[in-house]
Amino acid sequence: MTAYILRRLLQTVVVILLLSYFCYLLMTLMPGDPVDEMIMANPEITSADIDRLRALHGLDQPVWVRYWNWASSIASGDLGYSRTYRVPVTDILGPRLLNTFILAGAALLVALIVAIPLGVWAALKKNSSADYVINLFAFAGISVPSFWIAIVLILVFAVYIPIFPAGGTGSIAFDMTPWESFVDRLKYLVLPVLSLSFLSIGTYVRYTRAAMLEAMGNDYIRTARAKGLSWPRIYLMHGFRNALIPLITITALSFSTLFSGAIITETVFAYQGVGQLVFESIQSNDFNVAMVAFMISVSMVLLMNLIADLLYGVADPRISYA
Repeated sequence: MTAYILRRLLQTVVVILLLSYFCYLLMTLMPGDPVDEMIMANPEITSADIDRLRALHGLDQPVWVRYWNWASSIASGDLGYSRTYRVPVTDILGPRLLNTFILAGAALLVALIVAIPLGVWAALKKNSSADYVINLFAFAGISVPSFWIAIVLILVFAVYIPIFPAGGTGSIAFDMTPWESFVDRLKYLVLPVLSLSFLSIGTYVRYTRAAMLEAMGNDYIRTARAKGLSWPRIYLMHGFRNALIPLITITALSFSTLFSGAIITETVFAYQGVGQLVFESIQSNDFNVAMVAFMISVSMVLLMNLIADLLYGVADPRISYA
């Protein structure tokens, strides 16, 4: 297994380098750069000043040279400086990463807690009224736009029934105890988590139901019945465990998607996460922040792929990593 992990890590590094270069190339094709912004701010700037500033920022060099300089700085631990916030990228990205990690992790946990029992129940009660209702709920979750469910949650639980805050990450207060701060943070998390998890529940329900139906139709289920095993043991140890492999795949990929793609949800709820930061950085041409956030998102996707592959062996001992 060690050789397999090392091989996958090497492949991951190669993919990150290739994707980062193409993303860097696309960023250079965007209109506007730091010097253009300075020109707009100071119409009296001279052409000599423009040339000097472009040389200072390295904008007079070929793309591959600029990419090499940027990648070398990243490899040395220097993530650069934010042009918009005028602070190091690490200072602004660290808290945003933690916020998004909490949001994505909580949404994934809620979605799995709700979706897996519903998917298993729908599979065991195939073509029943419960199955039809659960499938209707799943299709509604898949079809509803993310911004719509977010706005509905705000209207219901922040306007008409003012239970939770409409947006933000936490209250601005300096005299709260750790427990009060924790409870306050939970209040601001409820609506974004419900919005994100509702969008994922439908997908998980459909995958769980399909995987469970396939597992329950195999010969080993018939053999377990013939041996007189109890139904809970057949469902859990033989059916559900063999249905875990496709579920592991979709869960691992979904976490990385939630982590890197919650832009709409974070924007609607004004949640201070990575998604909103990337959106603002691209709008303001904040190159360093956007590129580092992209690198983190790509790394998350590849890392979750690796974790999913390793979990296959836990769910099914027949899988070998030789």
